[in-house]
Amino acid sequence: MIKRELRRVKKLPRYESFRTEIFGPPINGVDGKSFYYSFREIFRDRIYEFKTDTETPRILDIGSNVGLSLLFFKHRYPNCNLSGFEPDPNVFKTAQHNINSLGLSDIDLHQKAAWIEDTSLSFHAEGADGGHIESTGSTTGESFTVDACDLRSFLQEPVDLLKMDIEGAEVDVLMHCVNDLSNVSNLFVEYHSYANQPQRFNELARVLTDAGFRYQIHTQFASKSPLCKRDLQLGMDLQLNVFAYR
Repeated sequence: MIKRELRRVKKLPRYESFRTEIFGPPINGVDGKSFYYSFREIFRDRIYEFKTDTETPRILDIGSNVGLSLLFFKHRYPNCNLSGFEPDPNVFKTAQHNINSLGLSDIDLHQKAAWIEDTSLSFHAEGADGGHIESTGSTTGESFTVDACDLRSFLQEPVDLLKMDIEGAEVDVLMHCVNDLSNVSNLFVEYHSYANQPQRFNELARVLTDAGFRYQIHTQFASKSPLCKRDLQLGMDLQLNVFAYR
């Protein structure tokens, strides 16, 4: 049933809203292909799972998209203290609908971008899961202003997992928060390397080291033969999943 439904969703037209009953009660998506790959990573590969000794872990989900990660966290850690952040108004509305449809009223979902200060930012909507603030990626797609908040204000008490997928803003935000990362036990961050911008993984690695983390790196996207052909995905030549822990 689930495999069949995922195959259906994957074949849907790109960047068009859809409905699925893959969890039972109907939930919505904004792009079938990105939903398919996100579902596989989150529910099959369980990339956001972590060990905890408490029944009420505190989780910050930065870049919640349509809410699949939020649904996973509430399924895996039913009593968790969960906050999500999603600045794209259409995607936020979809995530909120999905939370309500599944009866998960105890999630604190913010329609804001996590950033280095409380401000407003220009945001580019990719139409699926690649929306980003203007300064961190390509400028294709619809552009509008979103609210942003200083992530440091959410790191003043212990965090069991900080999950961050913010399409290129991750290095700036984590560098800003480095002095407060001592409150974070586990950190997942997706690193995005835009081909038209300097690579900054060395800065990300330094932040993690200075904050006392060990880390492992998994490749999400890269060219198979980069010395011969440099493939791009949404303007990026490299995407990495970084798992940091103590």
